[in-house]
Amino acid sequence: MYELIVKSDFSAAHHLRDYHGKCEKLHGHNYRVEVHFQQKRLNKIGMAIDFTELKTLIDKILYEYDHHYLNELIDFIKLNPTAENIAYIISRKIRKKLPKVVNLKVCVWESSRTGACYFNAM
Repeated sequence: MYELIVKSDFSAAHHLRDYHGKCEKLHGHNYRVEVHFQQKRLNKIGMAIDFTELKTLIDKILYEYDHHYLNELIDFIKLNPTAENIAYIISRKIRKKLPKVVNLKVCVWESSRTGACYFNAM
């Protein structure tokens, strides 16, 4: 099994609904995103997936969130914009564009010490 990793980032504001603590107030993060793609085979030139294709896709998805108030975006109108849910939504968007990826893991870091991952296997 081959695993490719692409890292990116975005900055956004949010607040957590139905949460009692500091994060119920409007605040922001410089999110770091790691996406892990697993493939069983390489293509004829020895690549699992072209990094350029992966980076372009991830940048397009994260552009929707960068410098936005996440609670106001369609993805998070009903869904709380937690790191867990952000990872889930990003994973779902990637899976729609790359359905043949065997395993997919998206990790969203809110700080250098706290993050959440969502694992999506075929």
